[in-house]
Amino acid sequence: MTDPERDAIDIRPTAEQMLARVRSEEASARGRLRVYLGMAPGVGKTYKMLEEGHRRLARGTDVVVGYAETHGRAVVSGLLDGLEIVPRRRIEYRGMTIEEMDTDAIVERRPTVALVDELAHTNVPGSIREKRWEDVEVIRDAGIHIVSTLNVQHLDTLADAVATITGAPVNERLPNEVLFGAEEIEIVDMSPHALRQRMKHGNVYPPERTRVALDKFFTETNLTALRDLALRFVAERVEGQLEGSGGEELSLITDRVLVLVDGSEASRRAVRRAAALAAAVRGVLIGVAVDTPESARQPFDRVRDLQETLDDATDLGAEIIRIEAHDLASGLSEVARARGATHIVLPFREATGLRRVMERPLVDQLIARLPEVEVHVVGERPASGR
Repeated sequence: MTDPERDAIDIRPTAEQMLARVRSEEASARGRLRVYLGMAPGVGKTYKMLEEGHRRLARGTDVVVGYAETHGRAVVSGLLDGLEIVPRRRIEYRGMTIEEMDTDAIVERRPTVALVDELAHTNVPGSIREKRWEDVEVIRDAGIHIVSTLNVQHLDTLADAVATITGAPVNERLPNEVLFGAEEIEIVDMSPHALRQRMKHGNVYPPERTRVALDKFFTETNLTALRDLALRFVAERVEGQLEGSGGEELSLITDRVLVLVDGSEASRRAVRRAAALAAAVRGVLIGVAVDTPESARQPFDRVRDLQETLDDATDLGAEIIRIEAHDLASGLSEVARARGATHIVLPFREATGLRRVMERPLVDQLIARLPEVEVHVVGERPASGR
């Protein structure tokens, strides 16, 4: 049998057209998007989404569950009780029947709010649209508000960094514009230790998957890095909102950690220390490389080390700024003022020969030029036996 919907002239917007509309921020009649963002599966995003559904329902809002993935967790499944669930669409694929969200049914039902889990999900081949975020855009076009969920590794600009950190490829990706276009983003936070304990108790994956997950993706190191990325993303979004508010005093609320990247061994440590500091203060991390007449004469191996350190900084979530200046102090001061830096992290640079007598130390120059900024100095790791 033929499907009249598929045989008709296709006037549905493409993914590119949807992104163009998101970028243009037009059509105020569209539904609002609220996203619960987490560092990894198991932190409680779906739970928070369904909990919000119950709160809205109690206030008299017309709420439906468009799609919720419980992964067999009894506590999460229990939250579906009392909420209206729109039946899923069944699609045949390679001899299997797979259920996907029925976008058309949600639009036809026209609730005030639809709860839609896993915003970055890729629909099974044969679906009308390839990605769930595209389905969400169609629902929002109908004036329906969306509450959704997302893990930070699926954000397009962070996916490669996450793959480097965890050693696992990220196949499902969400265009930045979709998340940036959300009216509300709420982070669902949990310490790496607490999430690992939750997994050990069987509250995330079944027992046969738990041990492998703990040893592979869900290591303490990986989760700490993912948490830093999630917190930093939200901090940068808040920073952008405050800078666009017109109040100069608000721009000081968000910490900005600037780190000098010069390719030295101390610089590698400084980058890691700056990333940890940015995470601790929930601030923005900025890596700065200053090209000076002196650096232009550096040997090839130092240039290579500089690029590797810049790559490390990028993997840790840093924004990279490369600037030409007469000297380091001038270049760093210019970037610090332009970006409103609250901390500067420097690799220790020991002066030798005439430079020790003739040049004022870089840290002293920066303190004199930027008295309101905290300056941190990180040395090389001591050699063993010293």
